[in-house]
Amino acid sequence: MFPITRLRRLRAHPRLRDLVRETVLRPDDLILPLFVRCGENQRVPIGSMPGHFQLSVDHLAEEVREIDSLGIPAIILFGIPEEKDAEGRIASSDDGIVQQAVRAIREAAPDLLVITDLCFCEFTDHGHCGVVNDRTGRTDVDNDATLENLVTQAVSHAQAGAQMIAPSGMMDGMIAALRHGLDAAGFSHLPLMSYAAKYSSAFYGPFREAAESAPRFGDRRTYQMDPANAREALREVALDVAEGADVLMVKPALSYLDVITRVKTAHPEIPLAAYNVSGEFAMVKAAAANGWIDEQRIALEILTSIRRAGADMILTYHAKDISRWLNE
Repeated sequence: MFPITRLRRLRAHPRLRDLVRETVLRPDDLILPLFVRCGENQRVPIGSMPGHFQLSVDHLAEEVREIDSLGIPAIILFGIPEEKDAEGRIASSDDGIVQQAVRAIREAAPDLLVITDLCFCEFTDHGHCGVVNDRTGRTDVDNDATLENLVTQAVSHAQAGAQMIAPSGMMDGMIAALRHGLDAAGFSHLPLMSYAAKYSSAFYGPFREAAESAPRFGDRRTYQMDPANAREALREVALDVAEGADVLMVKPALSYLDVITRVKTAHPEIPLAAYNVSGEFAMVKAAAANGWIDEQRIALEILTSIRRAGADMILTYHAKDISRWLNE
């Protein structure tokens, strides 16, 4: 008979397992996405994302105070406007829905870090992430025209009180343009969290319901990444690092753990975020609702795996549940 090994002995007692645990998941590691919409007394359930809602600004104070009390350090905001147009101009309005939300959150929970997602898909009537035209011979997002609009939107968010800006549109040169524009407007202190490796993924379906941002034609494969490519992610990330990104992101997370590890290995000095996206969340919720899995154990295992792969912080719709479980 073989003797019990040294490794096996270190698993024998739960407190000993805690002491030798290599990867630790904490509420401090989490960022919770929030969806804010126009109107009053609005708390609209998101059908594919149980427990999540589109909230009007007057409901934000109660929500963010709860988030803060759970020890979650940050939220990221997505806005659903009342009206849309071809360029998403309302996204840059001083009285836009995101700008209103930033001011309300800063007042209600001053210690909470307020991050704003920077994109146009929620604000354009066609659902794409920028200005669309046929200058290249086919209908597509105009990269350079969109950069100008992104800078205007970013400055508006900064003026409203955003404490970090997260550009998600995967436009070439967006970090350089935003850094220059924010610096020129007096916001050189404001960090940028770049969606540096954002894949054209089927896991975004529930989000597009939540943010009302599905494209009206075509898809986003000309500007988001091919899920088959990992080396390309390192090229995208390296460009954003060179342009001045303060935090990097890989999105989605669960099917791209290898990419998270590669990015962290290539740039260990840059904080790395990973987005545990809506489809990943919805699958866990649906399976748990059917009694097929233990939601708590599965969610904790998934998020721990994302941390183990190299992510320093995780954007996740499970943030409130995870924080409650970890605090028990």
